[in-house]
Amino acid sequence: MTRATKTPQPGGLADELPEVFERFGRIDVRRMFGGHGLFHEDRMFGLVAGGRVYLKTDEENRPLFVEKRLAPFEYARRGEMTATSYYEAPAEIFEDRDEAAHWAKLAWGAVLRKGSGAPRRTRAAGGKPAAARKTPARKTARKPGSSGA
Repeated sequence: MTRATKTPQPGGLADELPEVFERFGRIDVRRMFGGHGLFHEDRMFGLVAGGRVYLKTDEENRPLFVEKRLAPFEYARRGEMTATSYYEAPAEIFEDRDEAAHWAKLAWGAVLRKGSGAPRRTRAAGGKPAAARKTPARKTARKPGSSGA
C-alpha cells in the first residue's frame, strides 16, 4: 500500500520543500501546470501535484521506488491515464532530513543520467537566448577634419 506524502502544515506543501530538502542543497519551487516543479541547479528533479511529492526516476533508481510500493505520477491524456518517470516520494522525507537528501540525490542522479534538461538560458525580448542577441554598433563622434583612419 502506498503511503501518502501529504503534510498537514498550513503554509502549503510546496512552501515547506526547501526546508525538507535542505541537506540535499538549494532547491527552487516553481508553479507549473496546476502544481509545482522542484528544481536544483535549474533542472527539474521533482514535482508536487495533488498534495504529493514525486521524484524523477529512471531504469537505475526506479526499482527502489517500486520496492517501497510507491506509485508513478499519472495524468489523463486523450482520455487515458499516462504514467510518467516521476514516482511518489516516501513519507519518511518529511520526518528525516537525511532521508530526504538521500531520495533527492537518487532523483538528481536520474536527471544527470538523462543528460537533457540542461539549464535553460534566459530569453531576451524577441525570443532569442541572451547570448544570441546582437548589440547595435556604436557610433563614435569624429573630430572635425579627421578622416576616420
